[in-house]
Amino acid sequence: MDINQLRSFLKKGIVQCVLVTPFKENSEVDYDAYRELVKFIKEKAKNKPFVLTPGGTTGEGYALTENEWERIVDITIEEAGSSFPVIPGIIEPSVHKALLKTKKAESLGASGVMIVLPSYIVPNENGLLNYYSEIAKKINIGVVVYNNPDVSKIYMKPHLLRALAEKHDNVVGVKENTPSVPTLYSQLKTAGDMLAIWQGRGEWWYSATFHLGVAGFASGLSNFAPQMTSELLEAGLTRNFDKIDEIREKIWLLERFFSKMELKYGPTTTILPPPYTSSYVSISVIKAAMNALGLRGGRVRVPLNELSREDLEELEKILVEGLGLTKYG
Repeated sequence: MDINQLRSFLKKGIVQCVLVTPFKENSEVDYDAYRELVKFIKEKAKNKPFVLTPGGTTGEGYALTENEWERIVDITIEEAGSSFPVIPGIIEPSVHKALLKTKKAESLGASGVMIVLPSYIVPNENGLLNYYSEIAKKINIGVVVYNNPDVSKIYMKPHLLRALAEKHDNVVGVKENTPSVPTLYSQLKTAGDMLAIWQGRGEWWYSATFHLGVAGFASGLSNFAPQMTSELLEAGLTRNFDKIDEIREKIWLLERFFSKMELKYGPTTTILPPPYTSSYVSISVIKAAMNALGLRGGRVRVPLNELSREDLEELEKILVEGLGLTKYG
């Protein structure tokens, strides 16, 4: 899939499945479980507009060694074949390290890379533009900006995003994580003609903003409920409001559980103001949901927390009785 084909594919609307990385009891990567996960999604999302993203935030990419990251990217590309574009996540404040990973992904056969805004050093606008330009000009695959102020404490505003797209033809998309709906709309109106801009905050947010023209959504729930997320995308693309409402109510049960777990295992240690206060307990919940449904989600790595037995029992009840899911296998 060349750059123009990738851009066109993304702009039509996608479910970006942000894959978890299963860890064993001893915290080692469970590569067999990971391979099973990719095969599972390939089977359940056959002929659906999915994009697979290994090694991102949900994949605990920040906690992976370079060798671990490279191996899961390689497995994803190998198992996905021609079924889905693979766009690995890259979490590197250093442009040099980000470029090394990008070139590795390109050599393995990835369709593109998703690069989160650099953290630690707070750049000016020129520096932020140069960060992505240094990478985009040296590769021949697509670049997706992960515009996530929650983790980076910075933000790429609409005018800068358009400037980047005008400068580099291989900048093809944005996983947009702003919690401000007016800002999201401004991004779409400013750069949406050049780029695919999708809802980065997940399924519930897509159900609330699909009508603005976002090109799909990032999905952690696809790790265990790819059929439901496919239906949500289709409902949004066809403006099936009744179906959107139906799925939103199911998703809300999980959103409420996420919030409950954040309070239980909190309080968060962030000093950022609301709404930038997520503790990312959702990763623990997604893996626990997979385990409950007979998939091998495995464990999380510190500093994330495992859920208690009583929380696991409550979660399983939500999955079965609330979402109507059944165990696989």
